[in-house]
Amino acid sequence: MAPKHQAVLPNALRLPGLTKLHGKRVILASNSPRRREILKTFGVVPEVVPSTFDESLPHSSFQDVHEYPVATATQKAVEVYERLVKDNPDDAPDLVIAADTVVLSHPTAPSATSDFTPQSDVRPEVLEKPTSKADNLRMLLDLNGGICEVVTGVSIVYPIITAPGYSIKSIDERTLVHFADSPTYLLEAYADSGEGLDRAGGFAIQGLGGMLIRKVDGDYWNVVGFPAASFFKFLDMLVDEDDDFLDV
Repeated sequence: MAPKHQAVLPNALRLPGLTKLHGKRVILASNSPRRREILKTFGVVPEVVPSTFDESLPHSSFQDVHEYPVATATQKAVEVYERLVKDNPDDAPDLVIAADTVVLSHPTAPSATSDFTPQSDVRPEVLEKPTSKADNLRMLLDLNGGICEVVTGVSIVYPIITAPGYSIKSIDERTLVHFADSPTYLLEAYADSGEGLDRAGGFAIQGLGGMLIRKVDGDYWNVVGFPAASFFKFLDMLVDEDDDFLDV
């Protein structure tokens, strides 16, 4: 008999973490088509159950702003897990994946592959999705010829025997994006295209926004919206450290 749930495609690499997902109910707590496509590229097709968490955590409440996307991802994952368990306890999720990506305008930590010198005395501004084309242009003018840091927090929730009945694990991935020194008319044309309106930081590196970028230090997929390499290594580590991972 075929398993009730199958989130792993036949072309997926035979890795410990991916092997554990066979026959499991895997949920992506996001409606982002980019995250779905990235996961599918690497052989995972989860159910999509968008979180209802309103993502309103105040940035100022985090001493280290890098903790903000991790906290948001955690809230999203827990909300979806608890809702699905309540709705159908006999078919509870085996794994809920949530992510949140933000763009920081003044990076404070150097990349291992970059000679960039951070501005340690400047608190980064969190650039989320622009509210309008004018706001998008403001972001692009600020980033033009400079560097931003893309940070994605990824949290997973999965069942365990002890209270509260689930465990939460998280990672974050950081990538530096170097912007070309583009003429104002190019920035205006890009903002007017509307492509950046649904993107943190107001640009899509995999689309027309690629014209604005000079180079990337770190994980390209992280800039698109999901750090695939780090995520699958993370799953492998959990399998190695916990014999009961996803077996409850």
